[in-house]
Amino acid sequence: MRGIYTPVTDIRRKVFTEVARMAYEVNELSDYEKLMRELPFKIIPGEEKSLRSSIFLERAIISERVRLAMGMSLRPLDESVPASEGLEHSVIADKYYEPPLINVIKFACNACPEKVIKVTAMCQGCLAHPCQEVCPKHAISFRNGKSHIDQSLCVKCGRCVNSCPYSAIVKTERPCAAACGMGAIHSDEHGRAEIDYDKCVSCGMCLVNCPFGAIVDKGQIFQLIQSIKRGDEVVAIVAPAFINQFPGMTPSKLKEAMRLLGFADVAEVAIGADLCTIDEAKDFMEEVPAKIPFMGTSCCPAWSVMAKKLFPQQAECISMAMTPMVLTARLIKKEKPNARICFIGPCAAKKLEASRRSVRSEVDFVLTFEELMGLFEAKAVNFADLPDNPEDSFNSASADARGFAASGGVAQAVVNAIKKMDPDREVKVMSAQGLADCKKMMMMAKAGKYNGYLLEGMACPGGCIAGAGTLADPAKSVAMLNKYKNEAAMKVATETPYQDSLDLLHY
Repeated sequence: MRGIYTPVTDIRRKVFTEVARMAYEVNELSDYEKLMRELPFKIIPGEEKSLRSSIFLERAIISERVRLAMGMSLRPLDESVPASEGLEHSVIADKYYEPPLINVIKFACNACPEKVIKVTAMCQGCLAHPCQEVCPKHAISFRNGKSHIDQSLCVKCGRCVNSCPYSAIVKTERPCAAACGMGAIHSDEHGRAEIDYDKCVSCGMCLVNCPFGAIVDKGQIFQLIQSIKRGDEVVAIVAPAFINQFPGMTPSKLKEAMRLLGFADVAEVAIGADLCTIDEAKDFMEEVPAKIPFMGTSCCPAWSVMAKKLFPQQAECISMAMTPMVLTARLIKKEKPNARICFIGPCAAKKLEASRRSVRSEVDFVLTFEELMGLFEAKAVNFADLPDNPEDSFNSASADARGFAASGGVAQAVVNAIKKMDPDREVKVMSAQGLADCKKMMMMAKAGKYNGYLLEGMACPGGCIAGAGTLADPAKSVAMLNKYKNEAAMKVATETPYQDSLDLLHY
């Protein structure tokens, strides 16, 4: 539902904005505790319900959203825990994301039915009965001239759906479960959504596809602003998918907007994408097929975790190259060792990547574009009033690096780099977007169908521009991204001026 401003979008935005405003304006712990209790009344004013069965339920859900936006855990349903419980630790400690990252607010869940195929009133009782003829389990009969499905026999294959000439048979599925390529969502004993965290890879697709706003990821808005207020040198590194996320925002305007939020400096993650491209190009040329039959890209953490989790025997075939986020962070900390790095991008899974022990020393905070918009609104940043000086724009990365933001872009960047290094080398590519298709791609690779190939996996359909933390219509973002790529001074990753730094970053 990206690109559509829904009531769920409005609630999420208000929570992020008010948490950010609170963090910017208040200093005393007691004031934070008081404001946390007051925020649900500020976000949902008045005495009349607007979205839920009661205003009390609406405010209870807001209260849990506030906790999650501050990196805190949900309160147990059967316990009475103060709204500000755990706040002192949040203030003092730079909290990383404690599992689980993706959470279901149970009393916000609609308890949607799981996958079911049913006949609607549009059934015409036609003489051909194609639905009955194609059913492999003989689950369809006719009652009073209308098609009827015996749910105890139905295996949800969907053949009847496709065969009905009137489109009178429909397949419905819980939206969050339909969006989950890992099959990680099922029903609890009350029919509410429940996440199997052994399967979940934190891609966040369930989050953006729940029309009731019942699934929420944790945030670090509060901790980031505390760091800025302490006087830390916080540097923002921004993923190229920022294009089209903020109305009227240009790269040069973005730099000024980030400074107004308190960031000491801003860099583009595409710098690290160039270095990641070179690493993966070299690895592919050295290892495929001499050491491994194929190689999968590394930059999407949800895809990488999925591949290693479901296909452990092929885990060595997934590139071990550092992601653009980590490489950019290391490059900056090499020049500014005391700086704190905040990655800002489209991805929920990056929050989990940053919490890994091997990455914690590089990336201190992760914000999504949606959370960043909350900061802009809290500080009343008017994009139209910002200076737009082309000399203040990003100019240190290649067009191919910026292309990482869209599906197919990572593989294309690696292929182009290999052509520069070894013009005679032929590279076959297969790419998949969405974890369900990524899983199919890996099954084919396991069967030997993609030997010699470079495989690109993207957890989000469309790539990073459609990530769980984005705001804009992905289709329009693709067009804007292509324009942004064409403005790059360099075309391929091998032209990066930072190539000589790669060896120093491999520690």
